[in-house]
Amino acid sequence: MGAEQRTDALDATPSPVVLQQARPSRLKRLLRRFDAIFMLTVLLPTGLAGIYYGAVASDVYISESRFVVKNPQRQTPSGLGALLQGTAFSRSQDDTYSVHDFVLSRDALKELNDKLNLRAAFANQKIDLVNRFPGPLTRENSFEALHRHYLKHVSIDYDTMSSISILRVRAFTAEDARGINDLLLQMGERLVNNLNIRSRQDLIQVAEQEVRLAEERAKGTAASLSAFRSDRGVFDPAAQSGQQLLAVGRLREELLNAETQLSLVRQVSPNNPQIGGLTSRVEALRQAIAAENARVLGREGGLSSKSPAYDRLTLEKTFADRQLASAMLALDSARSEAARKQLYLERLVQPNLPDASVEPRRLRSVLMVLLVGLLVWGVVSLVVASVREHTE
Repeated sequence: MGAEQRTDALDATPSPVVLQQARPSRLKRLLRRFDAIFMLTVLLPTGLAGIYYGAVASDVYISESRFVVKNPQRQTPSGLGALLQGTAFSRSQDDTYSVHDFVLSRDALKELNDKLNLRAAFANQKIDLVNRFPGPLTRENSFEALHRHYLKHVSIDYDTMSSISILRVRAFTAEDARGINDLLLQMGERLVNNLNIRSRQDLIQVAEQEVRLAEERAKGTAASLSAFRSDRGVFDPAAQSGQQLLAVGRLREELLNAETQLSLVRQVSPNNPQIGGLTSRVEALRQAIAAENARVLGREGGLSSKSPAYDRLTLEKTFADRQLASAMLALDSARSEAARKQLYLERLVQPNLPDASVEPRRLRSVLMVLLVGLLVWGVVSLVVASVREHTE
C-alpha cells in the first residue's frame, strides 16, 4: 500500500521536460497579451487618428484682428503717480474687459446669428461630424448648446503690458471667419460708443440735478427774504439803522443848540417871551430823539429786533447764491469733460481673410496620439506584468 502511494506521488511530480515546455507557453501567452494591449492602446488609436486627421477632419480657417480701447486725453503720469496707476485698473482697461465679455456673450451670439445665420454656418454638411453643430454625441439644438459651440470658435487674448486685445475667430470658410471677426469688432465699437454716451449723460444729469436743487434753494431763500421785508416793513435793518442813527445824531445836535440857547436866554432875560417857545422846541426834540431811538432799539418793532432774522435770511440767501454759482460752474465743467474725455476702440490690425487653413495640425495631432498611446501602453504593460508576477 505504501509503495503504491509513493509511485503515484512520483507520477504526479512534473518532469523537467514538462516544465521547460510550460514556460514557453506562458511566455507566448504573455507576449500575446502585450501585443493585444499594444494594438488597443497604440495601433488602433493612431490608426483612427490618421484616418480622421488625414481624410475626415475639416479645414479650419482663423481670422485674427487686434484692437485697443484707449482714452486719447489721458495724460501719462510720472514718478509716484505712474507707480500708483500701475497698481490699479484704469477706466480704459475696465471698458476693455467689458468689450471682451460682450464679444463672448449670448447677446453677441444672437446678433451674429441674426445677421450671419451662424447656426446654419456651423451646421453645414461639409463640416465633419466631430466639428459640426449639433455634434454626433448629442442632438441638442438649443441656443445654450450653440453658445457653448460658439465659445470654442471665438477667443480673445489680452496683453496687459500693451493693452492690446487679440480677437481670433475659427470658422470652416475664410469668408465666415473674417465676417464674424469684423462684425464682432463693429459691435465692440458700438458698445464703447454707448458707454461713452451713457457716461456723458450720467455726468451731465448729475450736474444738472445739482443746478436744479441749487436754483430751488436760491429761489426759496429769496422768497423768504422778500416776504420778511414785506411783512416787517423793513428793507435792510443795518442800513436803515445807520440812517436812523444819523438822524438821531442830528436831532441831538439841534437839541444841544436849543438847550444852550434856552439857557442863555434864561440867564440874560428870565422874563423873555422866547423862553416858552424854546422850551417847547427842546421838549419836541427830546421826544423826536426818543422816538427815533425806539425805532432803532425798541424791543417790539425796532430795527434791532428785526436784524437777527434778517441776517439769518440774508446769510442763507448768500450761501444759496454761492451754491448755485458753484453748481453752474460744475455743470460747465461736466459738459467740457463729457466732450473732451472719450473712449475709443481703435483697430490696430483689421480682420484678415485667411488664404489657407491653419487647423487642424494633422501630422502633429497624429504624432501626439501616437506618443500618448505609447505612454499608456507602457503603463498598462507594467501594471499587467506586475499583476501577473504576483499571481504566479
